[in-house]
Amino acid sequence: MSDKITKIGVLTSGGDAPGMNAAIRSVVRTCAYHNIECVGIYRGFEGMMEGDFKDFTARNVNHIINTGGTILKSARSNEFKTKEGRAKAHNYLVKKGIQALVLIGGDGTFTGGMVFNKEFNFPIIGIPGTIDNDIYGTNFTIGYDTAINTVVEAIDKIRDTASSHKRLFFVEVMGRDVGHIALNAGVGAGAEEILIPEEDLGLDRLVESLKRSKASGKSSSIVVVAEGDKIGKNVFELKDYIDENMPEYDVRVSVLGHMQRGGSPSCFDRVLASRMGVKAVESLLEGKSNYMVGILDNKMELTSLNKAVKGKSKINLELLRVSDVMTT
Repeated sequence: MSDKITKIGVLTSGGDAPGMNAAIRSVVRTCAYHNIECVGIYRGFEGMMEGDFKDFTARNVNHIINTGGTILKSARSNEFKTKEGRAKAHNYLVKKGIQALVLIGGDGTFTGGMVFNKEFNFPIIGIPGTIDNDIYGTNFTIGYDTAINTVVEAIDKIRDTASSHKRLFFVEVMGRDVGHIALNAGVGAGAEEILIPEEDLGLDRLVESLKRSKASGKSSSIVVVAEGDKIGKNVFELKDYIDENMPEYDVRVSVLGHMQRGGSPSCFDRVLASRMGVKAVESLLEGKSNYMVGILDNKMELTSLNKAVKGKSKINLELLRVSDVMTT
């Protein structure tokens, strides 16, 4: 391994995701293992432009593997999008002696990192932390497993009420551009219908599907809706349409919102974050830069940040068919 890098900075940026703290812990302890100094950068790129740094040792990250959110905090920064803002950040990094960065976040974080790398030739490795699982180059992102388990638990509880009162519930989950959460949680929770951005079910087909469910003897139904679904303008418009066309249903809406981001990370996310943190630091020490760490076929692999940002994660077509079969 190269002996050129002696100090690495780590930050979290964008939306928080369960498991980010486990990734921070892994980065810090991998640095300690290789006798490398580690610096925590608070509030993402915003903190980097203000020199909001703290020296981290292995002891600074005790008892955080099981906690949600991010101890380094997160923020979105418009100033970092300017050349002047990035130059300010670079000056603080040089002043602190930081020679490489590990960025934990999503495509916005990686885009900022790529620009920064291009302007200053600054070594960067990305770790995908986002509950949407929408990053190309990895089967799973940190936080996704925890989020779908949170959604399934919520739907299980909603179903108790739906069954007791013979109601139809539209349950909106996160997923502006992709339907991974809705599809997997919907299948796992036994939803009668799953609406995702990748598949335009259509209002008429939705009504027909619900009528078939009703005719088969179902007195209540759960429809899981990704927030980016294209059928209606929003989940409340869907409710109004069903109210008009299926008055026999008592229709309710439950928007799970930011509860999907919180909570203690699952074992899967803790292990994934730990593996990614080790791979990120050791990749920097091997002289690699401008890559994202990902898990593909249970192996840690590197994908260029450019591909990670521009590529598109694909929905599981086999799971779509499973969903259709299960709603019979």
